[in-house]
Amino acid sequence: MTGNAPSRLRLLLQVFLPFAFAYFLSYIFRGVNAVIFPYLERDIGITAADLGLLTSAFFLFFALIQPLQGVALDRYGPRRVQAVLLVVAALGSALFGFCTSLPELVVARVLIGIGFAGGLMAAIKVFTLWYPPSRWGLVTGFHMMAGGAGSMAATWPVQWSLSLMSWQGLFFWLSGICLATAALIFSVVPERPAAGQPGSLREQFRVTGIVLTDGFYWRIQPLLAVQQLAFIGCISLWIGPWLRDAGGIADAGARADIQLYTTAATAVGFGASGLLSGWSRRIGVSDFACAGITSLLFALVCGWLAFAPPGNPLIPWMLFGFLGACPIQYMPVMVASFPPAYAGRVSTSSNLLVFLVIFAGQWAMGKIVDLWPRTATGYAPDGYAWAFGALFILQLGGLAWLLASRGRPMAAPYPAAAD
Repeated sequence: MTGNAPSRLRLLLQVFLPFAFAYFLSYIFRGVNAVIFPYLERDIGITAADLGLLTSAFFLFFALIQPLQGVALDRYGPRRVQAVLLVVAALGSALFGFCTSLPELVVARVLIGIGFAGGLMAAIKVFTLWYPPSRWGLVTGFHMMAGGAGSMAATWPVQWSLSLMSWQGLFFWLSGICLATAALIFSVVPERPAAGQPGSLREQFRVTGIVLTDGFYWRIQPLLAVQQLAFIGCISLWIGPWLRDAGGIADAGARADIQLYTTAATAVGFGASGLLSGWSRRIGVSDFACAGITSLLFALVCGWLAFAPPGNPLIPWMLFGFLGACPIQYMPVMVASFPPAYAGRVSTSSNLLVFLVIFAGQWAMGKIVDLWPRTATGYAPDGYAWAFGALFILQLGGLAWLLASRGRPMAAPYPAAAD
């Protein structure tokens, strides 16, 4: 930062917290279907396949808007872009509450996905404007921690709220909270234009092409994409069925407890990831190397769940949540490897591939599990072994590519981006 830099307290109140609360909301919307689906079955008549379609619609359109969003973030700034997107999320949430059919639910879910497409990307952009590069990893980790808290809020707090109101009323309330958050960001977050001229829209999109063909981007992106598939795909969907069918946890309440502890470990992992990168840098280990170490450990936990399911799955799943949160530090490493004016397009280009892989990968995991005949209580444990084993092997392949590739940062990076 240059010039009259605001105090840390002002940055916390006017920059960090408004964007963190928006990210908190996005994780509530990601996980809320896991709680309200019995009500949707009762009132709308949706099936399990329909529920999968709703989940996929969120991630697919979340991914497809990323290139346009990256240009908008760099051209118009994160304050305005995030405020507009949250209005779209509010519209989608209100529409969800009025829905009486599956097509209407899908349209509403698409609007919600578009509205929260900037939850992380807009924050990373605003961090590059207001924080020095050496702090990007730390603030990104704490921002992700807000998402982990949102995952926790999407469990028993949502279930408790349904004892006070209908699921439609819940979405009306969430719509109002989205609108209030949009107004807060637009009115409170200070404006800081990026250095240099933004150029024409054609030039802005040309930069997206530069990012998508960069060697250092493709050095990191395959590992990050499959790691996020394993992490987000399992946290948002497959942990529950795995606990029932492969973990032997027949009681729904006991499964919910393990899921809650796992999301709590995720929230701690997000916060710790930034601290861990700072500590490792002090002893001469770059953020690039630190993220690689945590990625390897996370892959090993996936292998543990695949090939040697434990009698008590609480510990491995908490490790899954904690370690799966840490490799997000690759994101600030990638952003730091490009010129600062590219920050929005770098982060959204990364998100584009990550969420397309999640969209396809969640479907593929279901196809693998379905290859084995169903049991009396659910799906065959062998199906999970192969699905989770595939995640383990893909991550090892991504790590091997990371080590073998010679892609170098485009910009002169701060120490966190060196290897």
